[in-house]
This record gives sequence, C-alpha cells and structure tokens, in this order.
Amino acid sequence: MTSTQALAPLWRDAALAPAALADIELPAHGPVLPTSFAVHIAAQASLGAAALAAVQIGRARGGPAQQVRVDAEHAVLDSLAWFTVDGVAPNIWDKLSGLYRTADGWVRLHANFAHHRDGALRLLGLPPGPQTERAAVEAALASWRAQDFEEAAAAAGLVVAAARSFEAWDAHPQAAALRSMPAPLTIERIGDAPPRPRAPWREGGLPLDGLRVLELTRILAGPVAGRTLAAYGADVLLVNSPRLPNIDAIADTSRGKLSAHLDLDDAAGRAALVALIRDADVFMQGYRPGALAARGFSSDAAAALSPGIVVAGLSAYGARGPWSGRRGFDSLVQTATGFNVAEAEAFGAAEPRALPLQILDYTAGYLLAFGAQAALLRQASVGGSWHVQVSLAGVGHWLRSLGRIDGLAARRPPIEPYVETVDSGFGRLQVLRHAAQLSATPARWRRPSMPPGSHAAAWP
Repeated sequence: MTSTQALAPLWRDAALAPAALADIELPAHGPVLPTSFAVHIAAQASLGAAALAAVQIGRARGGPAQQVRVDAEHAVLDSLAWFTVDGVAPNIWDKLSGLYRTADGWVRLHANFAHHRDGALRLLGLPPGPQTERAAVEAALASWRAQDFEEAAAAAGLVVAAARSFEAWDAHPQAAALRSMPAPLTIERIGDAPPRPRAPWREGGLPLDGLRVLELTRILAGPVAGRTLAAYGADVLLVNSPRLPNIDAIADTSRGKLSAHLDLDDAAGRAALVALIRDADVFMQGYRPGALAARGFSSDAAAALSPGIVVAGLSAYGARGPWSGRRGFDSLVQTATGFNVAEAEAFGAAEPRALPLQILDYTAGYLLAFGAQAALLRQASVGGSWHVQVSLAGVGHWLRSLGRIDGLAARRPPIEPYVETVDSGFGRLQVLRHAAQLSATPARWRRPSMPPGSHAAAWP
C-alpha cells in the first residue's frame, strides 16, 4: 500500500470532497527506519490528511488554492520526538522503564513519572524512589505471571502491559470492541446547532486563523495534535493542572501555543474552564473516557455550553470495551496489542522488540487534528456539534492494515537537514520544522513554546 492509498479512505470516511486529493503529493523512497511495519505510510498519510484538511478550511474562508506536500522521510523523523534544549537532548526514559521477563512471558513498565514508578515498586514489595535498581525489579517480577501483574497494576491505577502476540490480542475482548468501531477515528454528530460563521480570509494569513482550540492533553499524542493545528494558524490554549508533572517533550510540543494552569478539582478552576469552553471552536482532551465527564465536562456538556463545538477525545484503548478506562502510553499499547512480539519475530529476536519510534502517538495526534478539522468542515456545511474520537489501540489496528514491509535493514537518515533553532521559554531549542509543506501559506508557529502557567487561562 502507498501513502496515497492509505489517505484516500481516511478522507472518504470523513465525508470530505474527493477532488481535494488531487492537491496533495506524498513522495516516499522506501522505509526510513529499521522496522517491519509501514510506519512511514502511517506518519505520512495521517499528517497529509491533517494538512490537506487545513487547506480546505482556508479555501472555505476565501483563501488560496494550494498544494500540500509531505515527504515520508521528514514525517518519520519528525515523529521521533527529537529535540534539544540549550544543546542537550533530554533522556526520555527512566532507568526502570522497559521490558522485564516474568514467570511466563514479559511485561513492560512505564516509570517516567515518579508516581507510576513508585506505585509499581510498592506492588512488587520494593522501596519506592529512584534508589531502587533495575536488578531488584527483575528479581521481583520473575515470580509473577505477566497478565496477573498487568491486572494487579491496572487495579492499582498503574501503567503496565503484558506482551501479547497479535493472535492473543485479537482474541481479547478489548480488540473485539475496537473492531466494532471505525478505525482509526470516529466522527459523530452529538447535537444541533447552526453553522458557525468564520472570519474571512486575510492576506498573509494561515488557514486556521481565528480558530480557538482548547487543549487539555498531556504526553505526546494530544500535544502533537494541538501543535499541528497551531502550525496552521489556530489559537491553541494548552491547559495543564498545576499539580501534575509533564515530560520534557512539552518544550517541543508546546510550539505555537498559549500555556495556562487550571485546577479542575477546584470550583474556580472548573468555572474558568466553563468560560473557555463557551468561546472555543474545538475542545481537545486526552483524559481517560469518563474522567472529564465525572467533573461535569462530557462531550454532551461541552456541546450544551457551546453549540456547534467540536469535541476531540483521545484514549489509550478506545471509548468502549472492558479496557476503555485503562491508562496507557504508546510503548505500553505497542506491547499489549502485539506489535513488540511481531517485531521481534521479524528480526529473529528472543525478546519483544519495540518499534523504533512512538508511531501510535504521532499518528494518533495527526489523526486527531485531521478529525477535528473534518468535523469543522461538516459543521460549516450542515451545522451541529461533533465528537471526534481516536485511540492509540485503534491507530495500531489501522497500522496493521497497512501491511508489513521489508524494512529490517533500513538505516535512519540524518536529521540535520530538517532542524531549525528557535528561542523558547524553556531555553534555546533545536527542533524539526513542520513536515507538511503548504505551497501558498507555509506552516509556522507564531508563538514560542512556554512552560505551563506562563499565560492567563483566557483567549487572546
């Protein structure tokens, strides 16, 4: 399958005009990284969909017709989460994160956040804190069955995944729930509202000028979606809790955004969020299904506050099924849904092997940005409020549908041709330029990335 062939059904299923597909070019010259999966097609097609949808919104506002080009190499390298701050590339993995052998298989721990690390250590009967070494974890896990530890960790609100084969995952009830939903995204009407007027095109502008995107996401997939919309001109307001930690990648993924603090456990914080939703065009959130609803901010509640809004939701394992409320990150979803075992088999490796990038995160981010824009185009045409849903596991299902490739011997190309240096509130950044090229309105970030809480929780 080519990237063009992968993009076409995404575009069709989003009910967008097929003629627009003539305006995109997706050049590729084979695998970019060593893997047996078509990660270059996933990255290129999903980002291409997001960029092409932005062009359609710009044209609907009176903007120019233009061509979109997404080079596969650039799209993949931009999905490596590579950046430096003041010349230093952060170490993204805690020493305890990774795969461990159990009595009957393997599990993957995610220990990048101290509370996840310490919870897993307590479950294993080990001292919490950074002083506990990997060897102690290995010894403690040796007597556990993989899925028993996975279930015990989930019951404790922790993030652990047992390694499965594709066959084992396909027999899992959560995989059955995913198969009952369109992959890799759903777009559903959730309320009635007239079409919203959009600001007319202004010379020298960007396709999404004037669009207000309220982003309540963390880690990678959601922040990548918000960063993508900001690159096309949207006013993206990132809202973080002042009590929750963030990963270092926030310096990269916050480009183009305003960044504010709100505490949703506080009445004043919830009231401020209500005010923001009332004036938002897109409400993007990455909470577990049901978590925001418990605080009064379900998709239906958002539509009642702001008729005509697009609510874009991201989850690990999907909105329905026994694992719908389960926490998860890209690396864990890869492990749980069969990718690590399948990749190991392709390479002839004895232990599960991770894919060479967080492809589920980046593809999900691009698809969330695409879905939100597709819903905006529908809203402009027929009105209504809309709900877009993307899950990492659903993206994995789509990635499998793209087929396997002979990419085991591929070598990563140099990243330097795509790097630019910019100032930020985190320091001097080396980052990759946006990988989608728009012929008339080049994508760009008008605001530097800033630490959480740098801005007021208010629209500009």
